[in-house]
Amino acid sequence: MIFTATQIAGILNGEIEGDETVEVSKLAKIEEGTKGSLTFLSNPKYTPYIYSTDASITIVDKTFEAESDIKTTLIRVDDAYKAFSQLLDYYNMVKMNKTGIEQPSFISETAKYGENMYLGAFSYLGDNVNIGENAKIYPNVYIGDNVTMGNNVVVFAGAKIYSESIIGDDCVIHSGAIVGADGFGFTPNEKGEYSKVPQTGNVIIESNVDVGAGTTIDRATLGSTIIRRGVKLDNQIQIAHNVEIGEHTAIAAQTGIAGSTKIGKHCLIGGQVGIAGHLVIGNNVRIQAQSGIGRNIKDGEAIQGSPALGYSDYNKSYVHFKNLPKIVDRVYKLEKKIDDNE
Repeated sequence: MIFTATQIAGILNGEIEGDETVEVSKLAKIEEGTKGSLTFLSNPKYTPYIYSTDASITIVDKTFEAESDIKTTLIRVDDAYKAFSQLLDYYNMVKMNKTGIEQPSFISETAKYGENMYLGAFSYLGDNVNIGENAKIYPNVYIGDNVTMGNNVVVFAGAKIYSESIIGDDCVIHSGAIVGADGFGFTPNEKGEYSKVPQTGNVIIESNVDVGAGTTIDRATLGSTIIRRGVKLDNQIQIAHNVEIGEHTAIAAQTGIAGSTKIGKHCLIGGQVGIAGHLVIGNNVRIQAQSGIGRNIKDGEAIQGSPALGYSDYNKSYVHFKNLPKIVDRVYKLEKKIDDNE
């Protein structure tokens, strides 16, 4: 897509300083800008690059004052960072504004969907599927029987949504994500063999949730696995059966949450965190990357380590961890002196 400076200024309600007709077709960092690219300057640390960048258009704050000649066309706005983010949103909206049903694809006779749906080739809509308006379902997506999806949902290529799952408005399911697969439910018998426990529940994802690429959310054994409103899940996260994640919690990649654990609102969980099953994690909890959680966590705690300690306690202890060989050597020497004196 090609945009002129005039078009961009109109979208951002900005003021042009330079060539109004200059065109851009790509985005770039200010230090890597080339002809035909659009960039922005927000962090003062990058100000020197505005005098050397080859970007055709640069978005800057209205307060920016040039100290020497600039060859890039400026678009002045109240907040360059926010304006650039706004432009990215607009770009994505235009890029993803697909409608229509591509062939080959399969839609059950009992499936229902709202206006302006896009269904990519080789996708499948099962029996009694109910999809809201403005859905964007990319190629090779599987949507099982009795799935309900709200308005403005985007499901990227290759995602799988198993039967009975419920997905709210304005959710994004990225490529390779699997929603509603069976939970890891097996019971041993007297021979040491495992029998499968039927997983008869479902997954409920409320509104404004992002599910990252390759993330898996298992259906409940009974009842529902629930992802509350505004949750943000990174790539390659495993959420087991009957887990509940509270509103606006964000979880980084490769975290694993075992069955029936309840996580509160507004938590921040780092990458590669392991959380045991049947725990209760409070609200506003901060868990540092690679921590192992084997106990309940109270509201507002910040923890780190495996098994996890209080964040401050861990940092204090880590000083001693690093010096442990020296400390052990000193202890041995002291013990020897005591033995010699005796």
